[in-house]
Amino acid sequence: MTDVARLAGVSHQTVSRVLNGHPNVREQTRLRVRAAIAELGYRPNKAARALVTGRTQLIGVVAANSTLYGPASLLAAFELAAGEAGFAVSLKRVRVLDRTSIAEAVEHHRDQRVAGIVVIAPTASANEALADVPAGVPLVTVDGDPERATAMVTVDQHAGAFEATRHLLDAGHRTVWHVSGPPDWFDAMGRVRGWQDALAAAGAEVPPLVAADWSAASGYRSGQMLARMPEVTAVFTANDHLALGLLRAMSERGRKVPDEVSVVGFDDVPEAAYFIPPLTTVRPDFDAVARETLGLLLAQVDEGEVADPKRTVPPTLVSRDSVAPPPA
Repeated sequence: MTDVARLAGVSHQTVSRVLNGHPNVREQTRLRVRAAIAELGYRPNKAARALVTGRTQLIGVVAANSTLYGPASLLAAFELAAGEAGFAVSLKRVRVLDRTSIAEAVEHHRDQRVAGIVVIAPTASANEALADVPAGVPLVTVDGDPERATAMVTVDQHAGAFEATRHLLDAGHRTVWHVSGPPDWFDAMGRVRGWQDALAAAGAEVPPLVAADWSAASGYRSGQMLARMPEVTAVFTANDHLALGLLRAMSERGRKVPDEVSVVGFDDVPEAAYFIPPLTTVRPDFDAVARETLGLLLAQVDEGEVADPKRTVPPTLVSRDSVAPPPA
């Protein structure tokens, strides 16, 4: 670094500021330092930097050992965002999001001297475990309890479900049935509340909730029941895999989608546009969630307390061919 400073004609501290992306450096000076770095082939010594700063360019992530589309997409988006900011990601997967597993995963990351920790905590059990994280550890939860007083970033589940339900009502349906996700998932419960509030705002009857898990098999079983009920003309499912199973059940029972039953999903999985019919769904912006999560975490690292520790990212309704007016 001293050699770079000498060649660029600047101080050692200026080189350090350029390397750390500090904004208080004139652009001409920044270019001169970058040119000197390129000429000398300088590479920062990350081990030495960790000894000086007390932390590495490493972010710890705790996540369930799951292949569900939402958490997997979020994790991939976060790894890309962190990489673009010069950070590597150390992932610690746990079989169960319980108090013991999360505590062990957090300690694993602290032993690595990570700059901060992200916990993808979509369930109630994971939320309870966060109470054990020591104060002062830069931490952001994703899809956690919206009532928890910690730094958190989440998709606006309520808004997405509200929009999906209203879309079906606007098509002329008198009410909308909902096949929900597991009750211990905050995402699922946020979608339930959005569905209920949209029906209440329209003065529509709120049908009984159809409880399920996130799988296509569960959607199929729910669809077998709903397909027998002629009063069912519109269904909002808590994710696209549930919608996929429901579409098959409706087809087997001779209930045509969307001529007799309209369906809206949630997640916009890559295959949703190729369902029969192509599925209308709600698309979360996982890239935006990842960027907000990284920004909130690095703000804690640099500044300690953050004035606005909660961020909500709105999703988008994607209209395709699975929604139509109800049969006359």
